[in-house]
Amino acid sequence: MANFDDRENAFENKHAHDEEMEFKVTARRNKLLGHWAAEKMGLTAEETEAYGKAVVQADFEEAGDDDVLRKVLGDLTTAEVESDEAMVRAAMEELMVEARRQFIEEA
Repeated sequence: MANFDDRENAFENKHAHDEEMEFKVTARRNKLLGHWAAEKMGLTAEETEAYGKAVVQADFEEAGDDDVLRKVLGDLTTAEVESDEAMVRAAMEELMVEARRQFIEEA
């Protein structure tokens, strides 16, 4: 019975670790997305850092990526940057790969 409990605890610990890593990778992706959008909007370095943090914060509004998509697409539109949902989603996908790569390199 102890072996079963040990395996169950190990599985739960791994699941918790995986969830934490996914959260961190998504937050990194959102920051990178903010920097990507800031560059398109012509923001300064300070504004870019602040905007990256704002995009990370936007992800806490609801589950999934729609809140981040709405923020970035809305801000790009307001700044009169030619963009659409497909372009922002493509950037999100590319930057998720980059965020994962960065975490692997740090490990």
